[in-house]
Amino acid sequence: MAIELKGLNKRYLDHHVVKGVSLTIAKGQFTAFIGPNGAGKSTVLALMSRLLQPDTGQVFIDGQELSSMKSADIAKKLAILKQSNHTELRLSIEDLVAFGRFPYSKGRLNAEDQRIINRSIQYMDLDELRHKQLSELSGGQRQRAYIAMVLAQDTDYILLDEPLNNLDMKHSAQIMRVLKDLCVNHHKSIIVVIHDINFASVYADQIIAMKKGQLVYLGSPQIMMQAEILRDIFDFDIPIHEVNQHKLGLYFIS
Repeated sequence: MAIELKGLNKRYLDHHVVKGVSLTIAKGQFTAFIGPNGAGKSTVLALMSRLLQPDTGQVFIDGQELSSMKSADIAKKLAILKQSNHTELRLSIEDLVAFGRFPYSKGRLNAEDQRIINRSIQYMDLDELRHKQLSELSGGQRQRAYIAMVLAQDTDYILLDEPLNNLDMKHSAQIMRVLKDLCVNHHKSIIVVIHDINFASVYADQIIAMKKGQLVYLGSPQIMMQAEILRDIFDFDIPIHEVNQHKLGLYFIS
């Protein structure tokens, strides 16, 4: 099964932010959306999860039209982490992660819920911090806590909008490895919006590029990581080098 987008359009006043986007994201894949700021990537994720309603077009999850599904049923199939989170909440990490179980527990946690909460906290290397308040954490620790909450929701599809925000190199790499493990070994479908094209190249099965609200390129990292394609997407030259069979873009020296 899959997530299917058919002719999605979204406007804000006179600004057409998503223009006729149609694509299929196969189940069990790691998919990365790339593109410049304002390309429409985050809006597509919001439409895909029903955080926003399209002006026209349809979204299907495993053959069901999203607009016809109950919110509780969507929450058991799809989890999303947005860019902005409410870090002023007076909660511990454990309490926050427990929110991920709400579609199942309705606030009454059982032993299975607790097992998944513990697993998600450990995945994000937060066990020693589990009782700390969000207000006591660094930006990177908070980001890992929110990702743990999404993992605890235990859905087939996991959507992450810039999940590496505020993270140092070590924890960025850790999160990408965890997401890849969820995809490969736990059959989750991972869909991320990401700025770092090299993380997309190393970890994604499929890269989708957007520009000015439109889907402009789609393919494997080997196809997408070409200088002429990246120049067209980002409007500047990015030298490509191959390291351990991965194509990397040296955009910081172009």
